[in-house]
Amino acid sequence: MVAHVGDFGLARFRAELTTPSASSSTAMWETIGYAAPEYGLGSEMSASGDVYSYGILLLEMVTRRRPTDKIFEADLNLHNFSKSAFPERVVEIVDSMLLTEERHGSKIVEYLIPIVKIGLACSAESPKDRMSINIALQELHLVKKNILKVNMDS
Repeated sequence: MVAHVGDFGLARFRAELTTPSASSSTAMWETIGYAAPEYGLGSEMSASGDVYSYGILLLEMVTRRRPTDKIFEADLNLHNFSKSAFPERVVEIVDSMLLTEERHGSKIVEYLIPIVKIGLACSAESPKDRMSINIALQELHLVKKNILKVNMDS
């Protein structure tokens, strides 16, 4: 239950852009699945792109599927995979280990649905459709508050 920073791919990619002899293909490959779609079209890196990466990371944590998993081919990606099950079939896509968590009982799905919703809103294809990071964090804090409240009541 300790968070760790796991990828500095775009930071390296950005640094390599300032070096004329450097190749960016390696750095970009390391962030496939996490990099916002607009980066593939030559757009500048932005906070909105970071929000996209954050949303993908949330979906990865809940589903236990990497955005580079072999099941994601053609138009299927982690965002679309999660969206296709949201909200009625979320239990089908979440990591089964989360569903066996006994201290939250049957309420666990009630906590996972808003997290998947936030992940989807942050990883929308268009930057203008993405949830702001401030709202995402507010909503995640609300989920945390609800979990803590239920645990205190138990």
